[in-house]
Amino acid sequence: MYLSNHTSGPPIGCRVKVPFGSRELIGVVSANLENTPLTETDLKSVIEVIDTQPIFTDPNLWTLLIKASHYYHHSLGDVLATALPNALIKGKPAKLEPQKTWQVTELGKTDYAMIPARAVRQRQAMQYFIEAANPVSSEELNIQDISASTLRSLANKGWINAQYLSETPAKVTVGQSLTLNDQQRTAVDAINDYQNCFKTLLIDGVTGSGKTEVYLQAIAKQIELGRQVLILIPEIGLTPQTVQRFEQRFANQVGVLHSGLTDGQRLTTWLKAREGILKIIIGTRSAIFTPMKTLGMIIVDEEHDLSFKQQDGLKYSSRDLAIMRGQLTNIPVILGSATPSLESLQNALNDRYKHLILTHRASGHPPPALTLLDCKNQPLIEGFSQPLLQAIERHLADQQQVLVFINRRGFAPILMCHKCGWIADCKRCDSYLTLHQGASHSYLQCHHCGHYQKHPDHCPKCHEKELISVGQGTERIEQFLAKRFPDYPIQRIDRDTTRRKQAMSQYIEAAKSGSTRLLVGTQMIAKGHHFPKVTLVAVLDIDGALFSSDFRAPERAAQLLIQVAGRAGRELTQGEVMIQTHHPDHPLLRSLTHLNYQQVAKTLLQERAASLLPPHTHMALIRAESHNKQQALDFLSAARERMSATNSQLELLGPVACAISRKAGRYRFQLLINATRRSELHPAISQILPDIENLPLASRVRWSLDIDPQDLL
Repeated sequence: MYLSNHTSGPPIGCRVKVPFGSRELIGVVSANLENTPLTETDLKSVIEVIDTQPIFTDPNLWTLLIKASHYYHHSLGDVLATALPNALIKGKPAKLEPQKTWQVTELGKTDYAMIPARAVRQRQAMQYFIEAANPVSSEELNIQDISASTLRSLANKGWINAQYLSETPAKVTVGQSLTLNDQQRTAVDAINDYQNCFKTLLIDGVTGSGKTEVYLQAIAKQIELGRQVLILIPEIGLTPQTVQRFEQRFANQVGVLHSGLTDGQRLTTWLKAREGILKIIIGTRSAIFTPMKTLGMIIVDEEHDLSFKQQDGLKYSSRDLAIMRGQLTNIPVILGSATPSLESLQNALNDRYKHLILTHRASGHPPPALTLLDCKNQPLIEGFSQPLLQAIERHLADQQQVLVFINRRGFAPILMCHKCGWIADCKRCDSYLTLHQGASHSYLQCHHCGHYQKHPDHCPKCHEKELISVGQGTERIEQFLAKRFPDYPIQRIDRDTTRRKQAMSQYIEAAKSGSTRLLVGTQMIAKGHHFPKVTLVAVLDIDGALFSSDFRAPERAAQLLIQVAGRAGRELTQGEVMIQTHHPDHPLLRSLTHLNYQQVAKTLLQERAASLLPPHTHMALIRAESHNKQQALDFLSAARERMSATNSQLELLGPVACAISRKAGRYRFQLLINATRRSELHPAISQILPDIENLPLASRVRWSLDIDPQDLL
């Protein structure tokens, strides 16, 4: 609370600079009070009012921030810190500067031929400037990977010069639409029925059913009405191909928001959306907080994806906030997936959502045929059975592409001493170290805390040198297939190979063009990517996903398998999916034989109802972490005691150790809170939180509250 130098106080939603101890911080005005129990001598004055108008010009968005604060039981400050671009948090002006563009000069056109052959980047940049019909924007330079140092060199030579243009909405142009089948047309018509009111519509379409074309034609209607559309996607990896598809249809109307942007790029796009200059915003999780002048529709693609739930800090679900924002703004919200979450399916069954089902692939081809390969007592070559290797060879010989899926990066999950049985483990986590084979050396890494160490040359326990790797990861699979099929180009796609900027886009384009014949990857390649030439999907080592203490594990396993299988046979040829397993009779695998997710989901919903688990109940989780094991456990025990004393309607489970009981040196425990209705859960949490915050151990452990938790590990 601070004193204002203005009689009425700065407007709510404006940023101010205030003293905070010995520092000066940026804050956002949340209320102006005429009376306070504190005296003027108790209060410090605002140093500076940064904004003349609220940074969130849409009152519905401001209301969303407040509701998110209440729902997730976090301060409004925590929500604002998540919602605002870093540049605004640092005090940068919330206004668009004239756009800096670059254009080739006459001197540049004549001197282009004189650029030395060794100056490859300058030559490539100049060629792009010469071929460009209009001045080139910063966004275009970023896409072309033209660096600031290259620009400076060219400008210093007088070959290009800068121009500053004021931003105005570009002329709206809509490209040619594709012809819809009957199910797609029904979906588009249903969406258009809710142009002027709130409704959540679930597009439940098999992989390859043309959900994106449904989105595009629904968006075209919004653009025609002068409105904006917000599209949420789960990961950065999907951004390039999504943007490309949308820009082909809506030229110069598309902006992108994700964590890979610089602070300046993010702020510029955020402001262009707020001012209505960009009509379409495509973004990852935090894009749900983007202000939009004339928002007409929100689309959440792959709505089932866990990436939409923030796992640290403010643990919000951008999918759930999208629905909340749609309700506040009175606009339709579209959820799309080939494998909808059980929460969304239950809402559709209860008629809270309109359920639109696409059962056929847009290409007209049948779904891929699925085969379960029983590998019990079968000889395996680097994790592959003989029938699977024969199938891979057959598809490659037929000039097709093969995708090999294993949800484990690295070379091998275990490094073991053959002599004494020692296993390399992480000293900071309850997990083993994964073996990686770098370009010049091998190393061990923990995939939980990031701990890194060199590959030992002998066993630290018995000092023998017989160290062997156990199990397979993407690196090992890639290495084996490259030797087994040396005539076919291979590409590995996982978090390690896609760190470089533009790497994912390049790999996807290589796969689409057919220059890559073998793809090896983790779940990154299962998320919405279109590989038209893939006819065989091989799934390795899926058994671990079938046995888990997390009640959501069967749902996640089914979603992952269906999504991976959906990469096969998307165009001219029917696809084939082969799943290697030691448990071919497992109920989940048997039910997936015909790739019928609806039947699997129906069974899982019945099991959840019988067990009184979400989505039939509502859950919260309190997690505590500490270097002192007993402190974390005692804190949660005290929290449970307080909750038991004040509310008997809640089911309390725990405290118990997390599945990963120690991470980054901290012992981890959790307390699950289950309630029949939200109206029981949230008041109880609001009532008990102050008591928990005042527990003696609250300041000695790291603890957090997670509403609607998705990660129980």
